Amino acid sequence: MNQNLISCKIIAENSLIGSMSNRTYAILGTGALGGFYGARLQKAGLNVHFLLRSDYEHVSQHGLIIESVDGDFSLPEVNAYYDVEKMPQCDVVVIALKTTQNHLLPKMLPPVVKDDGVVLVLQNGLGVEEEVAQIVGSDKVIGGLCFLCSNKVEPGHICHLDYGQITLGEYAANYYPAGITQRMRQIGEDFESAGILIELTEDLLLGRWKKLVWNIPYNGLSVILNATTNELMANVHTRKLVEQLMYEVVAGAKGWDRIIPDSFIQTMLDYTVKMKPYRTSMKIDYDECRPLEVEAIFGNPLRMAQAAGVNLPQISCLYRQLKFLDAKRRGG
Repeated sequence: MNQNLISCKIIAENSLIGSMSNRTYAILGTGALGGFYGARLQKAGLNVHFLLRSDYEHVSQHGLIIESVDGDFSLPEVNAYYDVEKMPQCDVVVIALKTTQNHLLPKMLPPVVKDDGVVLVLQNGLGVEEEVAQIVGSDKVIGGLCFLCSNKVEPGHICHLDYGQITLGEYAANYYPAGITQRMRQIGEDFESAGILIELTEDLLLGRWKKLVWNIPYNGLSVILNATTNELMANVHTRKLVEQLMYEVVAGAKGWDRIIPDSFIQTMLDYTVKMKPYRTSMKIDYDECRPLEVEAIFGNPLRMAQAAGVNLPQISCLYRQLKFLDAKRRGG
């Protein structure tokens, strides 16, 4: 974790000042990601409220089971809700939904966010904080980049395979670097108390582009080539393609004056080689005939790069193939 980041901006955030136990959390989307992090927070003693859909009946009766490389545990009782209107207003509202469900947020967020609360966006892609800011205001939004290998294997049963680190960054209009704030530190402390490694970044846009260095090649190729991460890394041709796509992401970031060093690409490749065989979230969605997060992960970065005068031909190729496969899979 980088402890030398300098605070550039302090936002009034009295609502989050105080002991850890005083902060309440709402988890919107209790799946592989939201269920894992929310369960860890509750296990650490925080007051957590879970919004569910298909798993509501099961979880409300039986709780959550977390099977984890860091140690298995279960929560026989959780605060489970089917209707956001019945949830209490919370200090921190965690968006753990897929971006394909973001059209629901204008109705979901206002009832559950305290007037002095904050929304933590734990979603993939670019531009997601902007959508949330239009609903609750820019001053209420923090972005989170999750490096997590986790799957929901049954209702209320989540299997955590590897990693889990979150990078937190304040959102500001136009993704202007907003510095390290007190509320970021406090939320980070809550997650660290739950055994989650946290890094704080001054520059959320840089963090988003860095996350795409992994997400674009592995999510895209896993669907198009019907492959797991280990299969992509084991073949000399696909490994080279992964690397080329990573360099295109770096070029896109550079168009917005965000510099990602070559060493970061090697780090991501090394992480993935060491990772247990993993079926990406986009591959799971594709296999289950669910909508793919094509626009958030591919479309938005391509449009941002184009606006900066940067051409990303291989990512553009992936984008168009995924748009075709997504429509065909769902009968479009």
